[in-house]
Amino acid sequence: MISKRYLNFPNERAQHLLKVLIDKYIKSGYPVSSRMLSKDSSIGISSATIRNVMSELEDLGFLQAPHTSSGKIPTIKGYRFFVDTLVNLKPPKYEELERLEDDFKSTDSQSLVLSASNFLSGVTKLAGVVTIPRKISMVLKQIEFLKLSDYRVLAIIVLNDMDVQNKILTTKKNYSRNELIEAGNYLTKEFGHLELSKARELLIEQLTRTGDRMSSIMSGAIDMANQAFPEINSESEFIVAGETNLMGDEGLNDVHKLKELFEAFGRQSDLLELLNQSLYIDGVQIFIGQESGYEILDDCSIVSAPYSNEDDTIGVLGVIGPTRMEYEKVIPVVDITAKLLASALKSTD
Repeated sequence: MISKRYLNFPNERAQHLLKVLIDKYIKSGYPVSSRMLSKDSSIGISSATIRNVMSELEDLGFLQAPHTSSGKIPTIKGYRFFVDTLVNLKPPKYEELERLEDDFKSTDSQSLVLSASNFLSGVTKLAGVVTIPRKISMVLKQIEFLKLSDYRVLAIIVLNDMDVQNKILTTKKNYSRNELIEAGNYLTKEFGHLELSKARELLIEQLTRTGDRMSSIMSGAIDMANQAFPEINSESEFIVAGETNLMGDEGLNDVHKLKELFEAFGRQSDLLELLNQSLYIDGVQIFIGQESGYEILDDCSIVSAPYSNEDDTIGVLGVIGPTRMEYEKVIPVVDITAKLLASALKSTD
């Protein structure tokens, strides 16, 4: 049934023609002409009638002509009608879901979020975005150092009892095995059982006090922790995978706009505000072009969905790409990934 907002839309023939036109444009990226549509056996009307219907759709604001040629492309209004009324959703393939379920067997919450963003990006060939779960606090439990070579050390950081982070460090001194054990014990005693943000704060304080008042081992431990902590204590509030997928797409071929979009990924605040609009909305939310309210996303669409832990919504995930994206594929992928991520996070509690 058509929404009340589209009660003045033309008849079913016009709806079908619009659907075929948008499908063709999404696949090719080129304006669609009446001649191209006349070759589609499902339309079944003459080229002259097709031109008349296309003209009517253009007058109503569903289509536009990007150049002086006869080809037409959908407007934001056209895409919105297509998404709300005409799109035929295609769920992910079985083997794709099987791969995601394998990735979601991890008990590490950060790995789950990374797997979700990589899956969204890999399946849609767009940028996958997942906000960090709001209710997962990062508590430092233990830190150890293992000698790899004269000036290389493996830092092993245990968070929340089960989350394990590893990072290879380059040290200023050639530490012995016993010195590294002593350094790990010192840091665990000083910072263990603190939230990572608090541990980081105290670490910075101690960095300003290193010197004659601290032994070389303790000073070295603080220096190594300073290398290890920033990666796991990132202030980022969402993870993005597959940004480079947007570079070769016909819908995002403006280098200046791409640069601005990549800068927004790094800055995060605007995108986070937009994603958070989906926190308390059931199901999939779609922002097409200017609907986002952010000029930098005028040529993009965002398909997002919240994910929860029991009864509480704790984050949002989604896909960012050109307005000319495969909505029929992207929408169900986002919906299913949100549900599977929620289920996987519950099993880590």
